[in-house]
Amino acid sequence: MKLATYKDGSRDGQLVVVSRDLSSAHYATGIANRLQQALDDWNFFSPQLHDLYVALNQGKARHAFPFDPAQCMAPLPRAYQWADGSAYLNHVELVRAARQSEVPKSFHSDPLMYQGGSDDFLGPCDDVVVPSESFGIDFEAEIAVITGDVPMGATPEQGLESVRLLMLANDVSLRHLIPDELAKGFGFFQSKPATAFSPVAITPDELGEAWQGGRVHLPLLCTWNGRKVGMCDAGPEMTFHFGQLIAHMAKTRRVRAGSIVGSGTVSNKPIEVEGRREWPKGYSCIAEKRAIETVLDGKPATDYMRFGDTIRIEMKGRDGHSLFGAIDQTIAPLD
Repeated sequence: MKLATYKDGSRDGQLVVVSRDLSSAHYATGIANRLQQALDDWNFFSPQLHDLYVALNQGKARHAFPFDPAQCMAPLPRAYQWADGSAYLNHVELVRAARQSEVPKSFHSDPLMYQGGSDDFLGPCDDVVVPSESFGIDFEAEIAVITGDVPMGATPEQGLESVRLLMLANDVSLRHLIPDELAKGFGFFQSKPATAFSPVAITPDELGEAWQGGRVHLPLLCTWNGRKVGMCDAGPEMTFHFGQLIAHMAKTRRVRAGSIVGSGTVSNKPIEVEGRREWPKGYSCIAEKRAIETVLDGKPATDYMRFGDTIRIEMKGRDGHSLFGAIDQTIAPLD
């Protein structure tokens, strides 16, 4: 099924069920008012939400209305936890190669993860508001999952079983703030502002055969200022699948229902063309494009985002239809 949260003036919005083709929706009032409420007792609420989903797809839901992504908050507007991984090691390798440094061997066996702010997510069509262009504004196209409860010490298999919903994410980064923060030895903070998520969150079964081994085997499309810049395949080059990322989180703590786990920037390895490396599937963040330019030409040529720039992130199924709806945002100054 597909779920979204409509704006109603509150912090948590109103839960709606969305049709498979994203054309119509129906308030889940009478079942659950908010997504967190449904996650807290998923086995009780999800069958009822699914019944409404079936009725909506069959045109039998009495109070259905046209679905409007612009009215959406993030599916989970604020979460108990937002932990973002870096599961595509090609991305890490590229960025480090541009700095002429190697990836530590431990990165291949132990996932890299940071804890982001989860009190104020952005809706899919909300502006990305930044105080200054000089901060180095970058988009990061990712996949994310929402979990149920996970016990401490969970295995990757248990981690996968806990996946309730999947979304797309724009994990905005302020690149020029990162070096000074990391130099303090305590991780990201100001360099990672509010993250945006896709209009709808979907259950894994909506992906069909594309959901295999805790990975989504479909291209993630990125369009910057109307130009398609990324078509990266999210599946085969994901070094750590979502079950492994969740198990990593749960190594020393319990993970509670409503926790969000990100994949990190979706990234693909280059191919060799007449002795020169090329990246035909593009990129899912500007930092990676700049790293490619540095590796190939000795210096970056692509600037970061400016006020007025737009970014669109979307994933389509094998039938060509949008699965999650699109993140479609504009970069805007702080008033």
